[in-house]
Amino acid sequence: MHLLVGLRPDAALSDLVRDIKASSSHFINQRRWVMGRFSWQEGFGAFSYSRSQLGEVIRYIENQHAKKSFLDEYCALLQKYHVEYDPRYIFKPIDG
Repeated sequence: MHLLVGLRPDAALSDLVRDIKASSSHFINQRRWVMGRFSWQEGFGAFSYSRSQLGEVIRYIENQHAKKSFLDEYCALLQKYHVEYDPRYIFKPIDG
């Protein structure tokens, strides 16, 4: 899932993500939209943007995952921007 948000400089991104995950998990479980208990994976990825890039970011989100899997797309972003990461903490796709 992609979210585009603007935060005040004194707002903690981890608090926002925690609250979104908690509220949405509660909402999904209360309505029984999935079999069993829904929960988000641990962790999250976040990328900053400048106001001048806003249109490009919006177009990217609108066209997300058009040609490759989320995992491939996410890893490509990390590599493109030289973000160091440990593959152990990258989500594992659910085998269907």
